[in-house]
Amino acid sequence: MTDKRQKIIAGMKYVILVFIILYLIMLMVYASGSKRAFSEVEKAVSSVLNSDELTKMDERMLKKNFGLNSADYQGVKYYASPSSVSAAEVLLIQVKNESQTDAVTDAIEKRKAQRMEDFEGYLPEEVKLLEDAQLSVRGKYIFYAVSSDASKYRNTFDKSL
Repeated sequence: MTDKRQKIIAGMKYVILVFIILYLIMLMVYASGSKRAFSEVEKAVSSVLNSDELTKMDERMLKKNFGLNSADYQGVKYYASPSSVSAAEVLLIQVKNESQTDAVTDAIEKRKAQRMEDFEGYLPEEVKLLEDAQLSVRGKYIFYAVSSDASKYRNTFDKSL
């Protein structure tokens, strides 16, 4: 009986070890960035954006809305609704180095909080979109989407890496 029990325990150790290794592999794949060029990732994301809802914005609008200077980053694409009563926007940034990530995510969180305050009690459906916004940091890439299609945009971003 003891010999059988030892074999079961040894087998369980191997099973647990295999699960730990698989978990670490999945964690590394999901948390890692990408070696893909910004233009490839941006092309994939922009191909699924709803052009009726979102318009490509220039560097001035990025600076105005997020306080970020596009020249500080490897690549930047910003899309937003031309309507002031819509919270819809998509931001894709490739930082030059990962030390810039916190500044960008802080700017995004600040923008999100401000927009929620702007729409609170006025347009509850826009507040809901902001609550359900998608933010993803993958290596040097940062993706942010506020839209009824935000999950679809995020999936496209994830697959493009």
